[in-house]
Amino acid sequence: MNHRTHAPSFTSPAQLLTGTKRPQHTPAGLVGDTPVLWIGAPFTAGGRGFWAKLEGHNPGGIKDRTALYMVRAARERGQLLPGARIVESTSGTLGLGLALAGATYGHPVTVVTDPGMEPLMTGLLTAHGAEVDLVTAPHPDGGWQQARRDQVERILAVDPDAWCPDQYHNPDNVAAYAPLAHELVAQLGRIDTLVVSVGTGGHSAGIASVLRGFFPRLRVVGVDTTGSTIFGQPAAPRLMRGLGSSIYPRNVAYGLFDEVHWVAAPEAVWAARALARHHYATGGWSVGAVALVARWLARILPAEDRIVAVFPDGPQRYVGTVFDDTYCREHDLFGHLPADAPDEIPHPSERVITKWTRCTLVVDPLAGAGVKVPTGAAR
Repeated sequence: MNHRTHAPSFTSPAQLLTGTKRPQHTPAGLVGDTPVLWIGAPFTAGGRGFWAKLEGHNPGGIKDRTALYMVRAARERGQLLPGARIVESTSGTLGLGLALAGATYGHPVTVVTDPGMEPLMTGLLTAHGAEVDLVTAPHPDGGWQQARRDQVERILAVDPDAWCPDQYHNPDNVAAYAPLAHELVAQLGRIDTLVVSVGTGGHSAGIASVLRGFFPRLRVVGVDTTGSTIFGQPAAPRLMRGLGSSIYPRNVAYGLFDEVHWVAAPEAVWAARALARHHYATGGWSVGAVALVARWLARILPAEDRIVAVFPDGPQRYVGTVFDDTYCREHDLFGHLPADAPDEIPHPSERVITKWTRCTLVVDPLAGAGVKVPTGAAR
């Protein structure tokens, strides 16, 4: 049976331009203005769902925004000299953003990473002109993340003109995400709950702080991975990349969060694969973890609550991990269906977390203080 697709009819030539993006003269112009997509049944319960901000529609992902912003700001302040090398530690997505920024502003880029980076990502970085520097052994205390940072310092010591954005502690990493928050306001009008993954702390702090200005009662839900130290858990080996940390990024705005969830790798894989199967739009570790939490919130919160989950990237780089059956079997990622609801703990350090768990006491581990924000509390 043949199906005809009818082109829309227009009464005026001007209507042909409705909803189109304006042409861009540089690749950097492709960053931003990403779409939002409704995620409902069958991923969520019938009649419930959440909005997903699809940052995978940027050329390299969400960190294109901060890479361009940090580089431009450093050039304007004279911290980054014309033609000087950019050097940074990354698990991948920021590397693509820095390659884009390097091409835009004329800087060579060195990305310091570790053996956990996917071959696809290494190939993309090389194709886009970045030099990939691979560390070969983890730091005894800070793991691969600290080993990468130590290598960055060694490169900077050899090249006095080189510049490191220091995404973990650079406030420009936070400021870069104000446009994303403004896009959400323009696209959705009202936002009641924001669900964001937390790694360097940049996009969670940047988006949440701006949205709080528009919506003072906004609920902010942070999503971390098991084995991460950000919210007070002890460091442990982490399979998931893109969220979590084995150091304490000072860009994490602890006071903005109403609660935190830790998600394990098998649970994130289940959610990412379910999204791919039922909604096509999906991503990797961070997307799976964030979606799992947003799915639960959509079930327990009032139906009129407008929930937004930020999906930092798309699925392409995870074809050999999250979406590879052999990889998932080798890492025991199958056969662990997530629970209908997270475990609950009263304090982040109560016990070591190994599966999806929630806490409404948000603690800055370096300050040693927590502020209790009861579920549903008004701000």
